[in-house]
Amino acid sequence: MTDGIIEISDSEEPGRDDDRTPVLEVTNLSVDYGVDKEWVPAAIDLNYNVRAGEVLAIVGESGSGKSASSMALLGLLPDNSRTTGSVKLNGREILGLSGSKLRQIRGSDVAVIFQEPMTAMNPVYTVGFQIVETLRLHNAISPDQAKERALKMLELVELPDPEKAFKSYPHQLSGGQRQRAMIAQSLSCDPKLLIADEPTTALDVTVQAEILDLMRNLRNKLDSAIVLITHDMGVVADLSDKIAVMRKGRIVEAGPAERIFHNPQHEYTQQLLAAVPHLGQTAEGGEIDVTAALAAATHAELKGVDHEELERRERENQKQLEEWQAHTTQGQGDPVLELKDVAIEYPKQGRVPAFRAVEGANLSIYPGEVLGLVGESGSGKTTIGRAAVGLLPVAEGSLKVTGQEISHAKRKQLFALRRNVGMVFQDPSSSLNPRLPLGESIGEPMYLAKVAKGAELQKKIETLLDQVELPRSYRNRYPHELSGGQKQRVGIARALSLEPKLLVADEPTSALDVSVQATVLDLLKGLQQELGFACLFVTHDLAVVDLMSDRICVMRRGRIVEQGTRDQILRNPQDPYTQRLLAAVPLPNPEKQRERRELRAQLLAAGD
Repeated sequence: MTDGIIEISDSEEPGRDDDRTPVLEVTNLSVDYGVDKEWVPAAIDLNYNVRAGEVLAIVGESGSGKSASSMALLGLLPDNSRTTGSVKLNGREILGLSGSKLRQIRGSDVAVIFQEPMTAMNPVYTVGFQIVETLRLHNAISPDQAKERALKMLELVELPDPEKAFKSYPHQLSGGQRQRAMIAQSLSCDPKLLIADEPTTALDVTVQAEILDLMRNLRNKLDSAIVLITHDMGVVADLSDKIAVMRKGRIVEAGPAERIFHNPQHEYTQQLLAAVPHLGQTAEGGEIDVTAALAAATHAELKGVDHEELERRERENQKQLEEWQAHTTQGQGDPVLELKDVAIEYPKQGRVPAFRAVEGANLSIYPGEVLGLVGESGSGKTTIGRAAVGLLPVAEGSLKVTGQEISHAKRKQLFALRRNVGMVFQDPSSSLNPRLPLGESIGEPMYLAKVAKGAELQKKIETLLDQVELPRSYRNRYPHELSGGQKQRVGIARALSLEPKLLVADEPTSALDVSVQATVLDLLKGLQQELGFACLFVTHDLAVVDLMSDRICVMRRGRIVEQGTRDQILRNPQDPYTQRLLAAVPLPNPEKQRERRELRAQLLAAGD
């Protein structure tokens, strides 16, 4: 150990074969940014290599230099940066190559999956056009052959309707569907090296499991090397052979995945693993073996259960839910959010027919309560969240917010209503105005609502920055100067600025690393206890739902298939879809994750 860095010898690493040349070899790589006429280091003296068929996971907090160092490999950093050191691809030095030579390498030999698909994809071209363009730039094939290959890739990444996705623009897809389309584009040329920057951040757990299987197959079939940049330790346990832990621009610990998970040496690595939320954690600090509980719950289904038994379980589950609601809602008054037989549809646009995204939804949230809304991307979770703040019209049924019917509310009524409702959006980059300093973005709701102005407004902005653990100096920065996790914290500060009665959190921690995620979840819990607001928590991370929610609502294809208390849904799921959803959650433990993968394979086989 030197200067707080844990060194691991090559002999300890799994699958090392010194006769093979590494696909990627990084030596003394440093990245600096020019800020206010000074060079600020983002990555310092990084050394690692990845051989064919290996997966190296680079983990650490947002701002630790993970993405900056990886984008430096292909010259994808802005003009105010400088890069020193050596980067060799298949023995060839690529650092410092001209733009035309780098473009030949990008896409064909090396592909990148970016963190935020909305900003990485071109909004004026269809998804299909962008994949075809990539294929034809690097391969001598006809447009028809390229289209056939593009449709095959869209099918491979489990998009529900490849033909429709091919003709769609990025904004017409959900967050998870956009991410899958970008992964299809990245994998279309069968790259030798894949740099995956948070590849599953926006994906629900079932699709995440499919993408991890896809990347595993790519590694095995094509012997590709993969550099995986992520804060999700479950994904790391599922896929990685080696791990490099970064902090403040340096690799503080590196070694085989098994050793890092079971015997971390560096204090920071220990803190990182301790911050990971575990599905099945109890209030006393213990842990329920969810895999065993799930296997027991699904044992009958795997053998084949008749419909009468399933209906009996559903009636029993509904009865328990009604008893629980009657017990917990006494003295709480009216629900903050109430949906009765709600249908929500996107209106007809030109030749595109109207699309009903939600049908027959019934749910309610009371003051001080957190309802976790989970399901696959495209299931209607975000649609319900957007309708709750008046951003989408209600086609049928009744939707009440703080006792007010908003299904047919006028613009003036919605304006008054939104003072009581805050929303944290899924994609922090596209939800923040790039032309406004962060302080103005946070203070704008308070200024428009005439809550505060002048010195009082500035003081409130500083307090909110303190609450989300960002330096006060960040008030003068612009969104592009922050990492993805830092931008999401700004979004949370803005949503809480008016002390709302209802907070709609749409994937609020998806862009955060685990240590910051734990802080933000503690922050939300603390603020909820202090202010007593209700929270509709939309997420695909079931471990976070387990940690935050009082009740859970499971959606599939626009319908609520199961809802109940947290223990009912996570410890004894009745609906086969909920069981498959739980089995897809990756565990931050390599051995247990292998068991979970086998259980998921059994459930999928039984479903087929």
